[in-house]
Amino acid sequence: MTDRRTIDVYQAKAQDYVAMGLSGEQAGVIADFVARLPRPALVLDLGCGPGIHAAEMMRAGVSVDAVDATPAFVAEAQGRGVPARLAGFEDITGTDLYDGIWASFSLLHARKADVPRHIDALATALKPGGVLYLGMKLGEGEERDSIGRHYSYFSEEELVAMLGQVRLNVVFRATGRDRGLSGEIAPYIHLIADA
Repeated sequence: MTDRRTIDVYQAKAQDYVAMGLSGEQAGVIADFVARLPRPALVLDLGCGPGIHAAEMMRAGVSVDAVDATPAFVAEAQGRGVPARLAGFEDITGTDLYDGIWASFSLLHARKADVPRHIDALATALKPGGVLYLGMKLGEGEERDSIGRHYSYFSEEELVAMLGQVRLNVVFRATGRDRGLSGEIAPYIHLIADA
């Protein structure tokens, strides 16, 4: 289920989010992910935000199906030339559709109890031999941040195990700490897994 308050925050702060841009670290992880894809490749960008990552992948020659639940983000992505559409986690259905799935700090907004079934749906939508990127904040439990967004937290071990349960093998992981839209510094993880 999509969290309405989180969407409302992103709708109101869309331009602040755009202003954050693309960091060098993010560009590097995108390049690593894209290098693992077959050619031609179709990638689902789940929670594409303003389309910054999708546009970077398109510049690298990848076709993108970009979705987000925030109307302002979909409009911003479309303005960048990204074929974005309004959709949430529940709308990801189907089998063997994508060569890659890019879920960059989006699934952390789902209810914690729902994350495993969303991961399962993504694994089902991924073609055999496909590649999944998952970016998440690390921690425990669920809470709202200082600007009202809902977050579900997992440990690195929980995330790797969850991916393993749907036959996804982690081939890359990196952790760090960064300041997000709320201004709070939080620990995070990048994971890339093969189907």
